[in-house]
Amino acid sequence: MPRHRTLSDEQLLAMVMALIHAEGPDAATFAAVAKASGLSGSTLVQRFATKAAMLRAALLHAWDRLDTETARLAGTVPKTPEGAIALLVGLSQDYGDNAAAYGEGLLVLREDFRDLVLRARGAAWGTALTAAIAQCFGSATAPETIARLMLSQWQGSLIWWGFGAEGPVAVYVETELRCFLAAIKP
Repeated sequence: MPRHRTLSDEQLLAMVMALIHAEGPDAATFAAVAKASGLSGSTLVQRFATKAAMLRAALLHAWDRLDTETARLAGTVPKTPEGAIALLVGLSQDYGDNAAAYGEGLLVLREDFRDLVLRARGAAWGTALTAAIAQCFGSATAPETIARLMLSQWQGSLIWWGFGAEGPVAVYVETELRCFLAAIKP
C-alpha cells in the first residue's frame, strides 16, 4: 500500500521554486530540496527520478501559475491601450524592486531556454500574451504587431530598469510603456 504524501506536489514544487529564486537553479539539488522540505532524498528521487526532471516540474509549475495570472489580469483590464499598460505593469509586480534579485531570476530564464519543453511553454505564453495585448489595440491597424512591439518594449524596460534600478519597477515600466504608446500613437 503506498504511503500518504506529507507534502502535495504543489507544496513541494513551490519549495523548489523558492530555493531556485533564493540560490539559483544549480542549487536545487535533491539534498537541498530534502533539507528545505523535510523529505528524504530517496523520496524525492522516487517522485522525480532526476534533478533535471525535478527542475522541469518546478518550472512547469511556475509557467502554470504565470498562465493563470496572465489570464486573470487579461480578463480584468479594459480592452484599451491603457489596459495593455495595466496588464504588463501587473505582470511586472512579481519582479520586486531589487535589481540584483531580478538579475538572479534571469537564471531561471536560462533554464527555460535550455529545455525544449520549457521553451515551448514560454513560446505558448508569449502567443497568449500577444493575443491579450492585441485585444487592447483591436481598432488599430496591425494590432498583433503593436502587441509584439509593446512586449519587446516591456521586456527591454525591465532590463534597463535592472541596470539603473531607479525607483519601483512598476513605475519604471509604466513610464516606459507610456512613452512607447506616445511614440506610436495607436
